[in-house]
Amino acid sequence: MEDSITMNGGDGPNSYTQNSTFQRAASDQVKVLLSKSIQEKLTIENTSNATNQQVFKIVDLGCSVGPNTFACVQTVVEAVEHTFKTLGLESELPEFQVFFNDNVNNDFNTLFKALPLDRQYMAAGVPGSFHGQLFPKDSMNFMHSAFALHWLTKVPEEVTKENSPAWNKGRITCVGSSHEVLQAYTEQFLKDIKAFFSARAVELINHGLLAILMPCRPEGTLPSDSIVMQTLEVLAFALTDMAKEGLISEALVDSINLPIFIPSATEVKKVISNIENLTIERSEKIYYLPKKLSTPEDVRFCTVHVRAVTEGILCKHFGPELIDEIFERYSKKIEEFSKTLDYAHVEKMENLFLLVKRNAI
Repeated sequence: MEDSITMNGGDGPNSYTQNSTFQRAASDQVKVLLSKSIQEKLTIENTSNATNQQVFKIVDLGCSVGPNTFACVQTVVEAVEHTFKTLGLESELPEFQVFFNDNVNNDFNTLFKALPLDRQYMAAGVPGSFHGQLFPKDSMNFMHSAFALHWLTKVPEEVTKENSPAWNKGRITCVGSSHEVLQAYTEQFLKDIKAFFSARAVELINHGLLAILMPCRPEGTLPSDSIVMQTLEVLAFALTDMAKEGLISEALVDSINLPIFIPSATEVKKVISNIENLTIERSEKIYYLPKKLSTPEDVRFCTVHVRAVTEGILCKHFGPELIDEIFERYSKKIEEFSKTLDYAHVEKMENLFLLVKRNAI
């Protein structure tokens, strides 16, 4: 059974709504690239038939609670409209239907309360895992996913068992872990990502497009070298201190792992190359500067963003009464981590943008 990973709901001070500006900035960074890619690669004639001309179907996979998903969808809609108009097909502009997908525990109420009043599309929610098929065969014109594919369907079972060579005692990610732990996380990611792209190959119409934006690590490095993973592993330092002080049990700390993995671009593209009927139309690495975490504002920014994406997992494991204490300690630990050589030597970080097309069968 899959772990249902969801971001913090609502629109309060610890919500994903209020604490996803990092993801929004990254999406804004590729806005022009996304728009141009659609205008260059969209095959209009595939919408000019009895079944698809009237409605152009778009889905955002892993939409969370907004507002980032609305900005991405608007970029897609505008790019499609521009393509029609450029080709002199303004009279044939389709209606747009947008599906917002996330896990069943996602706060869809907050999402739909925030829908833009001036939107140019009809909206629907689709709860369920995007690692399986969500839509009928040959039904979707354009699919999009941003900052969702690094989440695994589950923590690899091997890392949770005391009698396993891959038992990940005292850690919550693969950072600083054994080869067996790294292998278990890698295999789980490859299994999940294959399932994701296999489902999209079924759902997309011929020449339909899929855009992906996700964090990646530099080529030639280990998953544990990812600074994103190291930033999350700092949580384990706070939890270990709390266990030593008797605030939580050591067994609880040893039994929690985050279902997250940061791949290299090559790992992702190799999986796609083995999926029948899918081809990569564009691949770009997008670089950005890491926050220095040298001011209280930067430390708070990092802390609340990590809390917005991990609180649900921690709350389920440790209980809600300890959450504030955990992140107060994390804030101090992340400030300490920012002064280490591991963090100081990071000159740039990277995301991966992919545009994938389904070939005609």
